[in-house]
Amino acid sequence: MSTNETVPPVDWLTPDEDHTWRAYLRMVTAVQVGVAQDLAALGLSEPDYEVLSTLSEREDGTSTLHEQAAKMGWSRSRLSRHASRMEARELIRRAPDPTDGRGCLLVLTSAGWDVLRDAAPSHVTSVRRHFVDRLTPEELAALGRIAQKLSTDR
Repeated sequence: MSTNETVPPVDWLTPDEDHTWRAYLRMVTAVQVGVAQDLAALGLSEPDYEVLSTLSEREDGTSTLHEQAAKMGWSRSRLSRHASRMEARELIRRAPDPTDGRGCLLVLTSAGWDVLRDAAPSHVTSVRRHFVDRLTPEELAALGRIAQKLSTDR
């Protein structure tokens, strides 16, 4: 920007907006930390559980690396590295993608299905304890609407 161009004014947050923003960040952190600690007690990370649970949404427990990365909001390289760690633990396996010679499929193994089945009840209990049960049905519905609004592309 050259020195004779004007810089648009910053629309600073009001004290109430700033307070709400910071409260939102603290809320997300508190819920994530609580759930992550509960999953860690089961030997899983949040990303492990996310990969396992989203693969389980498919009848055959299979997804392309590309689709899985998009669903999780991750880059393919980040998911590939994480998948390697999960593959070493035999929770998932990679298979060639018959529709894309350069791509691969992520496949939930029988051990992965077992780990997910064992972890799911504790995960749901954790989500209830750290999130759902701390809100009234009305608050939960409002938060759901807000989350949908904020997660929808503009």
